Amino acid sequence: MKQIKLINQHLRTKTWLVGERLTLADISVASVLHQVNKFRGEAFAQFPHFKRWFKTVVNQKKVKAVLDKYPGLDMSATAVHKTDVPPVKMGDQPGEALAENMDAVKIEDGVYTSDTRGSDESGEGTYRVPFKTVLKAMKHVGNEPFNLFVDPKPDSDAAKAGAKYEPIAKAQLKKITKIWQQEVRKAEARAKAECEAAEAQLKRAEEAKKIVIKQDTSLPEAVSLKIRDCADNRGKRVMLQGWVHRLRTQGKSLMFITLRDGSDYIQCVMHGEMCQTYDAIMLSTESSVRLFGMVEPLPEGKTAPGGHEMNVDYWELIGSAPSGGAEALLNVESHPDVLLDNRHIGIRGENTSKVLKMRSVVTQAFREHLFANGYFEVTPPTLVQTQCEGGSTLFGLKYFGEDAYLTQSSQLYLETVIPSLGDAFCIAQSYRAEKSRTRRHIAEYTHIEAECPFINFDQLLDRLEDLICDVVDRVLKSPLGHLVHELNPNFKPPKKPFKRMAYSEAIQWLKDHDYKKDDGTFYEIGEDIPEAPERFMTDKIGEPIMLNRFPADIKAFYMQKCKDDRRFTESVDILMPNVGEIVGGSMRMDNIDELLEAYKKEGLDPSPYYWYTDQRKFGTCEHGGYGLGLERFLCWLLDRYHIRDVCLYPRFLGRCKP
Repeated sequence: MKQIKLINQHLRTKTWLVGERLTLADISVASVLHQVNKFRGEAFAQFPHFKRWFKTVVNQKKVKAVLDKYPGLDMSATAVHKTDVPPVKMGDQPGEALAENMDAVKIEDGVYTSDTRGSDESGEGTYRVPFKTVLKAMKHVGNEPFNLFVDPKPDSDAAKAGAKYEPIAKAQLKKITKIWQQEVRKAEARAKAECEAAEAQLKRAEEAKKIVIKQDTSLPEAVSLKIRDCADNRGKRVMLQGWVHRLRTQGKSLMFITLRDGSDYIQCVMHGEMCQTYDAIMLSTESSVRLFGMVEPLPEGKTAPGGHEMNVDYWELIGSAPSGGAEALLNVESHPDVLLDNRHIGIRGENTSKVLKMRSVVTQAFREHLFANGYFEVTPPTLVQTQCEGGSTLFGLKYFGEDAYLTQSSQLYLETVIPSLGDAFCIAQSYRAEKSRTRRHIAEYTHIEAECPFINFDQLLDRLEDLICDVVDRVLKSPLGHLVHELNPNFKPPKKPFKRMAYSEAIQWLKDHDYKKDDGTFYEIGEDIPEAPERFMTDKIGEPIMLNRFPADIKAFYMQKCKDDRRFTESVDILMPNVGEIVGGSMRMDNIDELLEAYKKEGLDPSPYYWYTDQRKFGTCEHGGYGLGLERFLCWLLDRYHIRDVCLYPRFLGRCKP
């Protein structure tokens, strides 16, 4: 019982709602305890928070369907003594039985592959962790002869005997060996060519050390500029500093550099001895350089960024980069984990750079909209001792010996400032311990939240429509607005009014369109509508949807209930095609008795929330607000498939670097 007491204490700060994401551990532990009738009664009497967790897990629809088939076990002392339990013999020990079974599996020396169970990225070529392809296994071994094992053919003796592998067929071995030999020859030829090129480069470099270039002091003094300002300074001698984005040489006396400084790109042309110095010969992409020269319009028929180019008359190397530049670490075939490990280099790419620039522009547009409409910005704490969106996604930590969490939302704090500031907002990081790796979920995200006093639900919906449409309009009219259509050529700005659909209407819509759950049944009132049916609905309808009036049982404790039907809340999710939910909002409870009852229902201790409860004591009012995930908004606006693509350094399950 000591362990259960500790669990009960831990669960005191958690919220468990039917329909909430559960772990396999939750289901496993609760299912075992469900079978122990006597324990169940004792635990429920002593540990109310444990009881709330247990009831939530076992009442999940699919879990309940299985558990209802089993009556449970009577674990009383008399029942145990009455049970005929045979004595355990040494030979019956699980460890010995397992050892005997393992002895029956003969694992031969060799390299194992499996088209169904293997992986070329994470495989080891062992019986338990095979590669996926035979070619990968051959590359792993490196030389003939090969002793390889593959999936057994369905009609083979090995398959009939239940074996997981069989030796590779001679015909298959011969065929793939030829492919491997071709790969080896290509690799050898490539290595030889690279070696010869490197030797030639070194030879040229030694000779190039004798060549020294100097700046011509008779030329006009160069004006230091950002690349974005070159269009207004054509015909002038300028100095540009940046990184070599692309590099191309023609012979020994002509070199083309595409220079990048973060503001834009420009083509720079170098002639003669400037291309023959040691630094020029050893130059690679991602090196940082300082260039001097004239910016001139391009000759007719030529194309380059900005419609102009720089004719370089002098240059200096600031910082060199490894041969091959970024491609020394990354290329189009790199594994996703390699790309994420080297995200600091990957963000230098053109598309990622555009996305990060648009992230900045969009954030600015949100601030401009909110300031223009009279909101004040505040900076709430991110270290908190209360929950806002359910305990299962809290990141816990010790704060000078006390339990604390990374914030899930700044909403509760925003509610406290509206009596002082009126309409208020914040743009801050929020954290969710999401144990999922879907394309829509990350553990840390930028949360744009606002709270507004003295409004009703319809006014809240109007404000959300205006927010999204005005922000999009501001972004498209900004100096970098063209990047939206470069990244998302088919983007069409949303138009007001958005389609408003009640939750109950959405349930009926899914039935009318024959959309069913995995078990073949329809979604019913009271069930959460998850990501897949949301996407199906938005993609079919093809326009933003304001899905509203969700059941109180599946929403957060603080949401105001509908006056005409207390089963539902004055809540809204805005769904966008190809992305799903990007905004969640609601009216907030303004009655203190109702809020205290909500704490009780959720099993929350109201003491840590005293400051939130006080908002209902000291002059309550009708109020509402919302939270918008910046990353999901960007995915919709820029047509990015995965939410990680719009993050600087994404954080998710298993990833907290660099």
